[in-house]
Amino acid sequence: MTRQPGWRAVVLSLGSNLGDRMAYLQLGVDVLAAGSLRSLAVSGVFETAPVGGPEQDDYLNAVLLGISAAPAREIMRLATAAEEAASRERSERWGPRTLDVDVISCDDEISVDPELTLPHPRAHERAFVLVPWLEVDADAVLPGRGTVADLLAEIGTAGVHRRGDLSLTLPAGAGVRVEAGTGAEAGAGAEAGAGAEAGAGADAGAGAEAEAGLPCT
Repeated sequence: MTRQPGWRAVVLSLGSNLGDRMAYLQLGVDVLAAGSLRSLAVSGVFETAPVGGPEQDDYLNAVLLGISAAPAREIMRLATAAEEAASRERSERWGPRTLDVDVISCDDEISVDPELTLPHPRAHERAFVLVPWLEVDADAVLPGRGTVADLLAEIGTAGVHRRGDLSLTLPAGAGVRVEAGTGAEAGAGAEAGAGAEAGAGADAGAGAEAEAGLPCT
């Protein structure tokens, strides 16, 4: 992505397992693209089984890439605004959700603030994040952890299934979306999976921090 001085790469993970999951994911993309993100790219859609928490339906997940001149906290507020647009409720920890948006990384920024931990402290364990991310950026690196390709090789590729029949749409001129059979699906396997926390489910998406409305943690 071409960047102007002061603009940084931003990686966001989206998930939904309530109601019309695709409609909520698309709503999330639309809200995020209308905010302070530019030069967007969106992965394909992956279906994952929830892990932990109450019994609930499978999730649909995707990763959105962009650039922004906004500070990380503004990106976090934008992610929260997308969740609120989907009427997300936080009545149960790790429970089902209409839309979950996590800020995975803001360029190479490191933050240990419990209200804004960057990069996401469990992204390296979540194939439902790593698989779609690798699909849109084969050279992706998670700050402090290494390449996404190596991280995915460590946790395995079981439990995340690419839905070739589903795709998200970016606003005109916003960027590109990945078609089936490209990126990580070609390199890491279409049945790319979750290893240690495969679902964007119970601990997925925002995890406990999403309970507190802190999608960056």
